[in-house]
Amino acid sequence: MKELNIKKISFAGVLIALGIVFGDLGTSPLYTYKAIIGDRTISEILILGSVSAIFWTLTFQTTIKYVLVTMRADNNGEGGIFSLYALIRKKGKWMIWPAIIGGSFMIADSLITPPISVTSAIEGLKDVTPGVPILPITIGILIALFVFQQRGTGSIGKFFGPAMVLWFGMIAVLGFNNLLKDVSVLRALNPMYAARMVTQYPGGFWVLGGVFLCTTGAEALYADMGHVGRLNIQIAWIFIKISLLLCYFGEAALLESHIGQTLNNVDAFYGLVPHWFLIPSIAISTFATIIASQALISGTYTLFNEAIRLNIWPKLRTKFPTDLRGQIYVPTINWFMMFGCIGMVLYFRESSNMEAAFGLSVTVTMLMTTILLSYYLYTRKSSRIFTAIILIVYLWIEFTFLIANLKKFTHGGWLTLLIGSILVFIMYIWNSGRKLKGKYKKYLSLEKYVPVLQQLSNDKSIPKYATHLVYLTIAEKPTLIEQRIIESIFGRMPKRADLYWFLHVDVDDSPYTMTYSTKIIVPDEVIYVKIKLGFRIVPRINLLFKKIVTDLEKNKEIALEKNIYRSIDKDTLGDFRFVVMKSFLSFDNELPFWKNIVMHLYFILDKLSLPDPEAFGLDYNNVEVERVPLIVQAPQEINLKRETE
Repeated sequence: MKELNIKKISFAGVLIALGIVFGDLGTSPLYTYKAIIGDRTISEILILGSVSAIFWTLTFQTTIKYVLVTMRADNNGEGGIFSLYALIRKKGKWMIWPAIIGGSFMIADSLITPPISVTSAIEGLKDVTPGVPILPITIGILIALFVFQQRGTGSIGKFFGPAMVLWFGMIAVLGFNNLLKDVSVLRALNPMYAARMVTQYPGGFWVLGGVFLCTTGAEALYADMGHVGRLNIQIAWIFIKISLLLCYFGEAALLESHIGQTLNNVDAFYGLVPHWFLIPSIAISTFATIIASQALISGTYTLFNEAIRLNIWPKLRTKFPTDLRGQIYVPTINWFMMFGCIGMVLYFRESSNMEAAFGLSVTVTMLMTTILLSYYLYTRKSSRIFTAIILIVYLWIEFTFLIANLKKFTHGGWLTLLIGSILVFIMYIWNSGRKLKGKYKKYLSLEKYVPVLQQLSNDKSIPKYATHLVYLTIAEKPTLIEQRIIESIFGRMPKRADLYWFLHVDVDDSPYTMTYSTKIIVPDEVIYVKIKLGFRIVPRINLLFKKIVTDLEKNKEIALEKNIYRSIDKDTLGDFRFVVMKSFLSFDNELPFWKNIVMHLYFILDKLSLPDPEAFGLDYNNVEVERVPLIVQAPQEINLKRETE
C-alpha cells in the first residue's frame, strides 16, 4: 500500500490532518462555554473575559507550545509523550517518571472525552424534541463505535477529512454570522479582559478550569503527528484556528445578548444555529464527535502499544485490522474503554456534569510533556535562554490551569485522577519488577561453552532434540549468555541440535525500525542474531526469523539440511524449535518488605498478561516454555538442626 509522504505538504496530507488530528480540539465549542458559565448568571465581564482567555490559551498553549515548538521534537516523524520519552530515555533515566505519569493521565482522560463529545452533540435534540432519551442514544453510539474498532478505519477513514472540513466550515459560518450582530466582542482580543475576569469577577480564577477545555486536544494533536506529518498539521491549523475563533467569538456575541440570564435560556452552541438548520447541524455535530472519538481511541491503542514495547506495561494482544501504517487494534483496551466510557455516561448522565470533571487529568499530562520537552531541548543543546523560557512560562501556565481545575476534583475529577493513578501504579510495578528481575540474572561467557556445544551437537549417542534450536536471550552481546540457558541445554536431558541459535530482540528508540544483525560464532553450529524493532512495531518473530534464515541461506552463510520435504516445498526451512525461558518467584527468597510486594505484584501482572510466545509472535506448535525459579535474595542462614535420638 502506498503511504503518504508525511514530510511534505500536500492537499491529501492537510485533508487527512483535518480528519484525524483535530477532532478533540475541533469539537470543543460544543461544551466549553457550558463549562465556563455553568449555573452562573451571564455577565459582560464573564463573557468578554472568558473569550479573551480562550483566544490567548489557543495562542500560547496550542499554537506556540504544541504546533510550533513541541512538534519539532519528533522521533523520525512520530510524536506523543512516549515517542518524546524514547528520544531522551538513554540520557536521563529519571525521565521515565514524567513519561509514565503523563501517559497514564492522558489514557485516563480518553475515557471521558468520547462521552462528553457525543453527549454534547446529541443534547441538541432537546431543542427539537423535548424529553428525547439522550442516554440510550449516546450509549448506543459509543457501543457501535467500539464494536467497529476491530475492523479498522481503512474503509471509512477517507471520509473523515471531508466530514471535518464540513464541520469546521459549519462552525466558522455559524460563528461569523452571529459575530456580525455584535462585532464589539472583538475588543476581547485585548488580554486585559482575561486579566480583569480573573482578578475582578467573583471566583474568576476558577473560570479558567472551563477555559482550559478549549485546548484539551492539543496533546492528542502531538500524538497523531506521525500519521500525517508536522507540516501538514501546521498548515491545517491555520484553517482550524480561524474556524474555532470565529465560532467562539460568535458564541460570545450570542451570549452578550442574554446578559442577566442563565444557560437555561440559551444554548451557547446550538443557539447559533437557525431553526431550519438544527437537525442537519446536530447530525454533522454527532458525526464530528464520532470522528473525534475514533481518533482518540486509535491514539490510546498506540499509547498502550508503545508502553508495552518500552517495557512499562504488561504484554497485551495486538492486531492489525488494516494495512494502514501504524493502525493497530488492542482488544483488551478496546473493551476496557468501551465499558469505561459507558460507565462515565451512566455516572455523569449529562454533559454539564462531565464538563465539571473534564480536563483535570490532561493538565497533568501537559505538565509532564513540558518537563520532557525542556529536557529534550537541553540535550539537543538548544539555546539555554529559550529552554528556560519554555520551561518557566509553561510550568506557570499549566500549574495555573491545574490549580484552577482542582475545583473539579469533588465534581467527578477524582474519578479520572483515580484511574490515572492506578495506571501509574501498574506501570511502576511492571517497570520496577522487570528491572529487579533482570538485575539478578546471571550471565556466562559464551565462548567458554562453544566447544561443549560443538561436542554435544556431534554426539550421535544423544537423541536429537531439534535440527535448529532457537533460544530467546536477553543478552545484548554475542559474547554473553544467560546461565539458565546453558543449564537448559546441558541439564538432566541434554538438548542436542545441529545448529544452536541465540536470538535477542531489542527495542529501538526509533518508531519503525526493522533491522537485524548476525554473528556466526561457529559456522553451521552456533549463531547469534539480534533483531532491532521500533517501539511502534509489534514483534512477529516467526515471520522475521524465517526471513533471516532465508537470507542467510541465500548468502550461503548457512547450509540447511537437504531432505525430501524441501524438494516438495522450497519454503520449508527445516525443524526449528524455539525455547522461551520464563521466570517465576522462588520460595527460596528473603526479600525486604517493599521488594517482596513489588515482585509478587509483578508476577501477578505477568500471569494476567499475554503469554510470552504470543507476545513474541511465535506459533505454539514449535515453542517450548521453560519455567525457571528466580532467586532475588537467598536466605542468609537456615536454622535447621538435627535431632539426636
